[in-house]
Amino acid sequence: MLASAVLVADADGLVRYANPAAEHLLDMSAKSLSRQKLVGLFTNGDELGALLQQAIAHKYADLRQDLTLFRPARDPLHVHSIVSAAGEAEVVVELRENVQQLKLDREERLLDQSQANKELIRNLAHEIKNPLGGIRGAAQLLELELPDVHLSSLREYTQVIIKEADRLQTLVDRLLAPHRRPHIVGDVNIHEVCERVRSLVLAEFPSGLAIRRDYDASIPEFRGDKEQLIQTVLNIVHNAAQALRSRIAAGDAEIVLRTRVARQVTLAKVRYGLALDLHIIDNGPGIAPDIRDRIFYPLVSGREGGSGLGLTLAQTFVQQHMGLIECESRPGLTDFRILIPLP
Repeated sequence: MLASAVLVADADGLVRYANPAAEHLLDMSAKSLSRQKLVGLFTNGDELGALLQQAIAHKYADLRQDLTLFRPARDPLHVHSIVSAAGEAEVVVELRENVQQLKLDREERLLDQSQANKELIRNLAHEIKNPLGGIRGAAQLLELELPDVHLSSLREYTQVIIKEADRLQTLVDRLLAPHRRPHIVGDVNIHEVCERVRSLVLAEFPSGLAIRRDYDASIPEFRGDKEQLIQTVLNIVHNAAQALRSRIAAGDAEIVLRTRVARQVTLAKVRYGLALDLHIIDNGPGIAPDIRDRIFYPLVSGREGGSGLGLTLAQTFVQQHMGLIECESRPGLTDFRILIPLP
């Protein structure tokens, strides 16, 4: 019944016993594990093998160490290991999955991806911006040079060029907006932010959609950019409302705004005693599996006609508040979670 994986190996390192938790962790049956070399289960098993030898030699009562164990064609295991001798010729190995390390690795990967995205956006937007101005200016000059007799028939084409150039310019401006606008810091009440977003979205969807409040009134004010946070929550809630159109038509669409206090939270490798834990939950169809891991990438959208910038901007704004945004989604439930340090 132990949650920890427990294996017993003999003096030669062969597995003699594995409990059900070990079967689950290693994704192998006890029969398959039996009489296999414990270190041979991992491509980097030498470090674990050294611990076994030290335990057999009775150099220590027990050995504790965090390990990352790599397996062929499987995800690496981040575990805290406890190796201890059991009698003269056997060793007990306890492996506890290091959930905190998994979370830190995931956050670090998200931050790296976000930073790469921001650099790509900035560079790409600046490269597009200059030729766009030239194209628009050339189209305007061409329109002025057209003979009067052809003006009415050819103006349509020059106007298409000008309008499309303006549309692309607007897109570029939106890409660059988070990097241009100054970060205006003041006291922020997260419930004022949620209420503002709630009123805006209900004005657009007056019937068929319920936006339910589930607030923790004890959450203190914190220093932040109120407008950025309004835009962040609005982007997520608006996306949820768009995804709920079929349920809005049926009259059973629901979005929940839930605020809580999270304690002892690690964000970007920094430990905080308290953090705002904001959940935006909807009962829509969920995010398509093929884009679920890329929803914060620029220009990735699950909705036809969407710009694919709303969640990218939301992630940028949350990170400017030293926070983290993540998402879990399945059919019938999508949960966006925003964590921001509290004083």
